[in-house]
Amino acid sequence: MSDFAQVDAAAGRAEAELGPIDVWVNVAFTSVFAPFADIRPEEYRRVTEVTYLGYVHGTMAALNRMRPRDRGTVVQVGSALAYRGIPLQSAYCGAKHAIQGFNEALRCELLHGHSGVHVTMVQLPAVNTPQFSWVLSRLPRQAQPVPPIYQPEVAARAVLHAADHPERREYWVGASTVATLMANAVAPGLLDRYLARTGFDSQQTDQPRPRRQPANLWAPADGPRGRDYGAHGAFDERAAEVSPQAWASRHHALVAALGAAVGAVVVALRMRARHHA
Repeated sequence: MSDFAQVDAAAGRAEAELGPIDVWVNVAFTSVFAPFADIRPEEYRRVTEVTYLGYVHGTMAALNRMRPRDRGTVVQVGSALAYRGIPLQSAYCGAKHAIQGFNEALRCELLHGHSGVHVTMVQLPAVNTPQFSWVLSRLPRQAQPVPPIYQPEVAARAVLHAADHPERREYWVGASTVATLMANAVAPGLLDRYLARTGFDSQQTDQPRPRRQPANLWAPADGPRGRDYGAHGAFDERAAEVSPQAWASRHHALVAALGAAVGAVVVALRMRARHHA
């Protein structure tokens, strides 16, 4: 993803073998779990090249093919950390913030040109993926997602819905994402202090970090010669398989209609009670 020529070649091969690209999802990333002072300059650069520029390269390859046809959708898989930085993930948070700004600027340009190509973003909560077993870590204990944790299928359903309904500028997935973004909008300074107090322990289990844990910063940790980790990480027992908030977000029109219906019933009951009184 850090090499545009390779990304563009992959897009060309996909179109040659499968036909025109209708949906492109950017999700690839790498990171370093460590305090900023413990991250080397070349590691910071690598995280930025893969995580931020990877999205730029993917979007560029997709739009080069979609814009002449005036149709297609690009889904940027974001995070609550695109709005709210947390300790021990400065490189990743910086890249996610950059993706957010890049995507907003691009969306404005497409709207200005009345383009039939859509871009949308899905802001995810903590997800139980294998990243916590293979991202380069210098933490003393095993890295973990900040609870509450959701299964990958929750994220996948949201991304699929966004691909089918790309007119909305972004989707928030999980009650924790909504709470984080709202708290950051209202009281960011207070949230700074809260995360300074809780952010180190909440991102580590009580188990020591394995001494031979793989790291995928410079090369894949799985693949033809390695172990296929699959989609799930090591936190299945603690991860939620559904998100009522995400369901409500996907069906906001139905939720609004139900809310209006309930409100109408409440008003009617109150009026009836006053009439009989």
